[in-house]
Amino acid sequence: MAAPESDIDVDALEALYARALEAEKADAHAEAASLYRQMLEIDPDDCAGAGVRLAAIGQGETPDRASPAYVMTLFDQQAEAFDHILVDQLDYHIPEEMAAVIDQHAPGPYARALDLGCGTGLIGVHLGDRAGHLTGIDLSENMVELAAARGVYDDLYVGDVLGFLEEIDEPPWDLILAADVLPYLGDVDGLFRGAAPCLTPAGALIFSTELLEGEGSYRVCESHRFQHRSDYLSRELANAGFTVTRAEPATIRQEMGVPVAGQIILAQRG
Repeated sequence: MAAPESDIDVDALEALYARALEAEKADAHAEAASLYRQMLEIDPDDCAGAGVRLAAIGQGETPDRASPAYVMTLFDQQAEAFDHILVDQLDYHIPEEMAAVIDQHAPGPYARALDLGCGTGLIGVHLGDRAGHLTGIDLSENMVELAAARGVYDDLYVGDVLGFLEEIDEPPWDLILAADVLPYLGDVDGLFRGAAPCLTPAGALIFSTELLEGEGSYRVCESHRFQHRSDYLSRELANAGFTVTRAEPATIRQEMGVPVAGQIILAQRG
């Protein structure tokens, strides 16, 4: 766990984190929950993701999203090894699969595209020349530096995607992409309503999601990532003014050798 940038007791936080992980692995969920709550008292910004961990073990309410501090910390830590972990270890191929869906069902051309949660730029590489101008945004500065090194983005920003959509003063985009963004968001209302006015009248939104088979609209699973019900996503897209034009089944990644079921969803504004 990286040290948060504040005047908190980092040593105490890291000690609690180690004990909480040990308790969680031993299925001592009540003990783990007590330790995670103590972490939140020390670090309300929650750089260690205690909130989603509490939800995953059934010891706390499901948050609307993973804390931005946690997402930033997680990906700043993983940046250098990110591509190797995702592609080689987790068998992650969503960027090229999203590019294939675009080619088959919404080939464009697109004058301007926006990559939300761009990471190291994997989707930018696979998008290729399908967009004349490509903008990327990610919470992790380390990730954005690696994306810049690929040389495929015209503009790059460091920041929270929801805040970016609310505040950015740019001409509208023709295509917005969000590969592996929803696993860190529970409530998608802000994402979809934020994306709609940032698109041209007939613009397209494409994203990946892990599927929830059980009850509820979304939940935090054992991997501390959010899963969503398909009907919930369709409803929220409609509420934001989108029409789903394609929903392709997809294997999002491998978790402990087990495929994670998901979808790639293409939606049209208007």
